[in-house]
Amino acid sequence: MDVAQVLHMNEGTSQTSYATNSLIQQKAMSLTKSIKEEAITGVYKTTLASSLAIAELGCSSGPNALFAIQQLIKAVEKLCSKLKRESPEYRIFLNDLPGNDFNGIFKTIDSFKRQLSCEVEGGVGSCFIVGAPGSFYSRIFPAKSLHFVHSSYSLHWLSQVPEGVENNKGNIYISRSSPSNVVKAYYGQFQRDFSSFLKCRAEEVVEGGKMVLTFLGRRSDDPKSKECCYIWDLLAHALNDMVLEGLIKEEQMDGFNLPNYTPSPSEVNLEVVKEGSFTVNHMEVSEVSWKVACGEEDFSDGYGYKVAQCIRAVYEPLVVSHFGEAIVEHVFRQYQEILADRMLKENTVSINVTVSMTKLN
Repeated sequence: MDVAQVLHMNEGTSQTSYATNSLIQQKAMSLTKSIKEEAITGVYKTTLASSLAIAELGCSSGPNALFAIQQLIKAVEKLCSKLKRESPEYRIFLNDLPGNDFNGIFKTIDSFKRQLSCEVEGGVGSCFIVGAPGSFYSRIFPAKSLHFVHSSYSLHWLSQVPEGVENNKGNIYISRSSPSNVVKAYYGQFQRDFSSFLKCRAEEVVEGGKMVLTFLGRRSDDPKSKECCYIWDLLAHALNDMVLEGLIKEEQMDGFNLPNYTPSPSEVNLEVVKEGSFTVNHMEVSEVSWKVACGEEDFSDGYGYKVAQCIRAVYEPLVVSHFGEAIVEHVFRQYQEILADRMLKENTVSINVTVSMTKLN
């Protein structure tokens, strides 16, 4: 699987689109609002820059693409008002893989600016927004060009499925039954990828600039912990049911592994320390209930439908690339039923690991 070519969120605004099914991700960004505000105002206080360059890495599409940017600009404008300073210009860079629905984002920019101007007394500084397609595991921006980098629910994606996981039979990610070599392969790929990410950002972020990164992760140091593996175990359950029904070949199932890794706080911190270009200011673990996917609606027994749609909006392109389109409706219908059953019996949550860091000399 060529992850960079295959991976993208479902585009548009249909019932299976990411734009329609991304409330869990938005909730995660809401939980980290204070961390982001502290970081961006810290950068502005230090630099008093007349032009702030902000990068949103893994922006995806839909309302979440500019959600954090809105939070950041509002925080800076509030500080400018307090300091009685003129607003800076904002240079906003939206990054994702080339297959991302950038056109969908661009269509919302005018309304985003209008809303921002209405919500900030006195208006805001000029805001220039551009798309920056490419993998964030490589260089994207000129040297020393960024003041602030934000990424949420993106860095758990690996650049590739780890090599040497062919014996992860019956699973699509790390699971209790995964052999030790599978766990080692996944962790090794995370280490290489996150180290590359840090090295690239070290070139691009100015001295004293900051990054706030939120991973889909885990509290536990155990990579087989249910708190990070459960959502994928249940999808594997749906796929294995289809193997038993003869709808998927067993070898197809055994050859499907997700390019994800859900790190612990200690694993994130270790890579930052090893790379050496940033210092960690703050590390926080939070959780989001899967039921957030339903928004204000009371689905009761129907929670499984919305969570299945949320996962489908993100992972459908990977499923289609490996198994073909014919099985998509069936697999996510199976998944929905399994989710509904488990969510009625258990308190199901996603764990987030958020780190705030500053670029050193």
